[in-house]
Order: sequence, then structure tokens, then C-alpha cells
Amino acid sequence: NIEYMFGVVGIPVTEIAIAAQAVGIKYVGMRNEQAASYAASAVGYLTGRPGVCLVVSGPGFVHALGGMANATVNCWPLIVIGGSSDRNQETMGSFQEFPQVEAGRLYNKLSVRPSSLEAVRTSIYGRPGSCYIDIPGDFVNLQVNKSSVKYVECCLPPPISTAEGSAVSEAASIVAHSKRPLLIIGKGAAYSHAENNIRKLVDLCGLPFLPTPMAKGVVPDNHPNCVAAARSTALQHADVIVLLGARLNWILHFGLPPRFRQDVKVIQIDICAEELGNNVRPAAILLGDINTVTKQLLEEFSKRLLKYPSNSEWWKMLREKIINNEERSKELALQKSLPMNYYTVFHHIRELIPKDCILVSEGANTMDIGRTMLPNYYPRQRLDAGTFGTMGVGLGFAIAAAMVAKDQTPEKRIVCIEGDSAFGFSGMEVETICRYNLPVLIIIVNNNGIYTGLDADAWKEVLKFGDPATCVPPVSLLPNSHYEEIMSAFGGKGYFVKTPEELQNALKASVADRRTPSLINVMIDPQSERKKQEFPWLTRSNL
Repeated sequence: NIEYMFGVVGIPVTEIAIAAQAVGIKYVGMRNEQAASYAASAVGYLTGRPGVCLVVSGPGFVHALGGMANATVNCWPLIVIGGSSDRNQETMGSFQEFPQVEAGRLYNKLSVRPSSLEAVRTSIYGRPGSCYIDIPGDFVNLQVNKSSVKYVECCLPPPISTAEGSAVSEAASIVAHSKRPLLIIGKGAAYSHAENNIRKLVDLCGLPFLPTPMAKGVVPDNHPNCVAAARSTALQHADVIVLLGARLNWILHFGLPPRFRQDVKVIQIDICAEELGNNVRPAAILLGDINTVTKQLLEEFSKRLLKYPSNSEWWKMLREKIINNEERSKELALQKSLPMNYYTVFHHIRELIPKDCILVSEGANTMDIGRTMLPNYYPRQRLDAGTFGTMGVGLGFAIAAAMVAKDQTPEKRIVCIEGDSAFGFSGMEVETICRYNLPVLIIIVNNNGIYTGLDADAWKEVLKFGDPATCVPPVSLLPNSHYEEIMSAFGGKGYFVKTPEELQNALKASVADRRTPSLINVMIDPQSERKKQEFPWLTRSNL
């Protein structure tokens, strides 16, 4: 039941792509294997069935390693098929020879050469991840007797496991006795399609919830119990935390002080036993499928008639912080000065893009500020750099989302919001978007650099000091680069904007035209930054 394949063909895998199309698999030819592997992994997250990335041997395989690692760290199903040297030429220095099966084992749940049939099952069973299949060149055109071919039925869906009843009861009791409970929703909840039960749980119990970045929309961001705008306060002062498919890694600051209370009680719900107790000893552990365990909790809470009071001191603290942070963001968003800042740009984007679009986001400040400014109302409709913090995923993810949406909800738009640095990793995939005429709107928030940049005048001053390699700041990119012309070159529509009015007009035109891919290149103040944060974004030490 594999539907999508992404790749870059060449010796010895071209015939595999042709054969895939012949049996009804949709093949998307990409411009780089890394982007192809990102696209195939995003299909796995969006559909629950692995996408396939097809690559040539040697360098092509190496380029796809980033996607394999990203999929495995994010727990997304992916299958990579790589061509390799003919078997009778191994160790002879053959064309693009490389120990691919051995190298693949570092980044995959499974790395094998036929005749293994385990890849699809392994990629989706347990904690999902990447699998690599190595196909020697002489396999591809090997002549076999058709009657000897054994056809294998599709593997069964992954088994669904429930948590122990006593653990569910213990978890419910801990929540019932808490003064400051907090529900943290991870992308594991989105992957397991747990949105209906989690929404019922939130409504039944009145618990405040905090989504991790790709879990936004499992419960709509505009739900009154969402405390994303008071994230630091919620994490720092909660006395009981329920982790629903989220991991206590760097994104959640390892669950340790100063970002969390020393005595916080953690109720951990995860499909992977090895994850339970990682970094923090849990007060209760519930091993099982997120959706099923949430249903168990819902049934337990229904018996106890638990409803957390909305007028508690905890809710007052959270609401006060939410109002304060939203007012600070609003002040920045409504600034009239030019060049624009991040908040002004995202304010106008939020007002004009469809509420049900799939948002793809990458870049440092672009992704972080966009996460707080752009709400999600539906599950699995935000894709970003993820657990691995990978830059360069944006256009591959957007292409995958567009292919899936075209088959499932043809009217849906894909909005890909990139920093100018992030766009550079896979910018040539604009040609792929235009070749397949995908309904993708790319918005580049262009600050002329990585984190910060230089305006044109400052750039000229810097160049007076000599060779750019010795005097241009490492974070700087060429000022006022016209990335929109890349889209125009391939037949899409490009817009270069500097003012809120120009941005509004470009957004309206792009959203209205569903048939043509678009790219809006938005120039902002090179020194624009996030509003002041209570803590550094990255927890470097827990000592």
C-alpha cells in the first residue's frame, strides 16, 4: 500500500522508478536526494504509511542520510531504496561503491539487502522510523522466472496496545490531587490520530494544555485552555505534567530545573518503553498507543467526575501571562516602521492565509516567531524542523504535503514559510513544485542573513575592508537577494515586497490563484529579533 515515491534517478535505479509508476505508485522526481528523503518522510507522518525515497549508489545514498536520520529521530516511517554496485564487483573499486548497508545501520531501524521483506512492517511497528533497502545494480535487470515470484500480502496494521489499568488509575489520582496540572501534547499524539479523545479529555477535565510545535492543532490553538502564550510560566510552575506523546528532550528542556520545578510529577505516556523515565523519573508510566491510552484516561476521569476549576490561582497566573505576552506581540505586530519586523509580517500572513492550510516552517527566528504568531486549528497541519532541528526540510515537506493533499483534499493550500538562509538549502526544488504544478505558496522572510544580516549600506561599508571572505560577518548573506525570480524563471509567480501594503496585495493574489505556485520575498529589518525571552531558547546545561 505504498503510494508515493520521491527520488533522483540514475544508474542503476532508473528502471525502478519506471516500474513503480507502472504499478500505480506516484513518482516525484526531485532535484536533490536530501530533499527527496525529507519529502518521503513527511508522507509517512501525514499518512501513517511510509513514503519511499529512491536514490543512486554512493553519493546519492550519502545525500539521503540526512533524511533517514531526521525520520528516525522524529519517529516517522520512511523507506529508502538505494542502488548499489553489482555484487560481482564489490571490493574492486566499482562505480560509486560504498558500504551502504553498514552505513545505513547508524540511521535506520533496519538496513538490509533483499531478500528481506521486513521494511514496511518495521518502519510502522513500535516507534516508527526509517528503513533502508539496498539493491545491487545486477538485481535491477535480473531475469527471473515469473512463476517463481512469491507475492506477499500487505502487512497488518500496527498492533494497538493499552496501558495497565492500575497505572491509569494511579495517573488519574495524581492529576486529581494536583494544584497546578499541565497537559503537554506531542507530535506522537498527532501521529496516532488522538485528537478527538484529547479534545474530549481537555473539555471534560478543564486542564490547561501546551502543544509542542508539530502538535499544534491536535486541540485548536484558539481553544480557551491553550496556554502556548504562557509557555515558560506553565512549564516552570506546573506541579503535575501529563506527557502525551512528547519527549523530555531539548525541546522541553529535559524536564529539569530551572525550566521545571524540582519536585514536578511527570505522568509519561509513550509507545516506546525505552523512552519512559528518560531524564526524569516519572510518577506514573503508561506504556501504549497514545490514542488508546488517552481513551483509558478519559474513561477513568469520567468515573471520578474530575473538573479542574477555571477560577483557580493557577489559571489566574496563566491567563495573566497570556494577556501580557499577547499584548507585547501585538505592539510589535502593529509597528509602522520600515523595514518591517517579523511580528508585522506574521500578523498580515495570519490575517490572509486559509485557516485550514498546511503550514510548513523553517529558519531560526522565522520558525520560532511563526510558531507563536500563526495558529493551527487542525492536527498534522504544521511541519517544521522537528526534533532533529533540521534546516533544509521546508520545500521537501511542502512538496510531500501538496502531493498528499491533492489526493485527499484537493482544495487545500500549502503555505511554506522560510527564512532566507533556510530557503537556500533546497531552493532548486521550486522547479519541482512548478513541474508538478503544486498548490504551494512560499513566503521567504528575508533578513539578509542567518539570525541577523546587513542592509545594503552596511554591506558596502564592510566590503571596504577588503576580501569578503575575511570581512563579511559569517551570519550575513547577500542583501536584497531576489529569490522570487527563481519562481518566475520556472513559470510561477514571484513577488518582491517591502511594505505591509505590498505584502497584503501579494498574499491576496497568491491565495486567490490556486493554479499557479507563488513565492513572496518579504524584506524585513536585518536586525529584527524575537521579543525578549525569559530564558535562552536552548538549554545548554541542567547543572
